[in-house]
Amino acid sequence: MVRLALGVQTVGLRYCVNNIVMNKYSIDASGLDVLHVFQDRDKTTTVYPNGRTVTKWHNMISAKIIKDSVNITNNRITTFELEYPRFIHAELMTHRQFSRNAASSRAVPVVNMIKHVELNPAIPVHWGQNQPGMRADAQLDATQQTLSEKTWRSAAASACEWARVLANQGLHKQIVNRVTEPFQVIKTIVTATEYRNWFWLRCHADAQPEIKQLADCMRDAMLQSDAQLLLPGDWHVPYVNSEFRGTQTFRTNDGTQISLSDALKISASCCAQVSYRREDDSLTKAYAIYDRLIVSEPAHASPVEHQATPMPEVADQQWPTGITHQDAAGDYWSANYCGWIQNRKLLGL
Repeated sequence: MVRLALGVQTVGLRYCVNNIVMNKYSIDASGLDVLHVFQDRDKTTTVYPNGRTVTKWHNMISAKIIKDSVNITNNRITTFELEYPRFIHAELMTHRQFSRNAASSRAVPVVNMIKHVELNPAIPVHWGQNQPGMRADAQLDATQQTLSEKTWRSAAASACEWARVLANQGLHKQIVNRVTEPFQVIKTIVTATEYRNWFWLRCHADAQPEIKQLADCMRDAMLQSDAQLLLPGDWHVPYVNSEFRGTQTFRTNDGTQISLSDALKISASCCAQVSYRREDDSLTKAYAIYDRLIVSEPAHASPVEHQATPMPEVADQQWPTGITHQDAAGDYWSANYCGWIQNRKLLGL
């Protein structure tokens, strides 16, 4: 069978391309081939030949598709690597159909966290003028915006200094790093089959500007991405390269062929490592993290939610292992995934 990447139609979403400049076949700063670069005043979207799409707002809000797959019944599953101000993280966490792992203040050394904040503090993208209600329509004038941004940056610098004081007093990072949280840029891995409600709520003009920008990034990336068709028995495995030569095979970044079991462990390991902003895809690291998080008690199982396999046909109410429920429309689910069986449910966690 010939495998094709399917362009999945996203109904009801639109992508504005006005005033965008497109350059073809260039090289980015990391030396990777670039197929297209779309650039406007506020953001740059880079499309790579391997299908990855990265949209980066100039204030460090970004959305990168790590893995994008679709099954034969057109259920799409997409894994994002996101960066955004931590002060909107709570809003993302209200979306319960997302599987996610996020950078943790408890895991990052204080000196590294302070460096991140000093070099790249989270800054509001809209300096709204005070008014009743949750939404600020008009912005401050240019002079007041400049003054407010300087004040905000001064507050970030002050938080870093007080964090140093607390660290010098011997406090653990799980306490010290809380001081700089309002000014942190957080990295989060999100995998889901259901994004419609997210886009409906967060791409709306009433959403906080920062989370609207993040949602717009994700929407644009999905509209430009072609999902890879996977059949029952194949696997959606973020951070692991896969290819099809009759059957699906997996390779590490250095080209070493690995088993499905090892691919699942490496994927879970990389998703877990977002907690402290590293990405080591070695088998040694994968086994160490897998044993520490999944094998140990109590298990920390969220990193094994990002891997999934297409749901086989269900006959005579004999549910395959991993299916958890059926909705009123007759669709089968595995936890928060529709049409896909989540790795965590196969592991019984």
